[in-house]
Amino acid sequence: MLKLKIKKGDHVVVITGKNKGKKGEVLKVLPDENRAIVRGVAVVKRHQRQTASQEGGIVSKEAPIHISNLALEDPKDGKPTRVGYKFLKDGRKVRFARRSGEVIDG
Repeated sequence: MLKLKIKKGDHVVVITGKNKGKKGEVLKVLPDENRAIVRGVAVVKRHQRQTASQEGGIVSKEAPIHISNLALEDPKDGKPTRVGYKFLKDGRKVRFARRSGEVIDG
């Protein structure tokens, strides 16, 4: 299984497909399927049966998008960037944006 460089809470840009150019926050990562669910991107309508806890009707929700169609958003200029790893002076391993060199993880 491939190690994914995108995590929950990251801000990503869709780089290809019908949602190209849209930006959003990763709500959930599905590593088994190499997919992620991004807020406000790939919204589909589903018919929901009424249950004791949920109202019935047509519900809009986000569909999973393949990881290869997503790129991390550069913290500096908001454009898509690749992800690299490096070790800080205190020994922590962090992700950084290849485009600007900005550290992504605090």
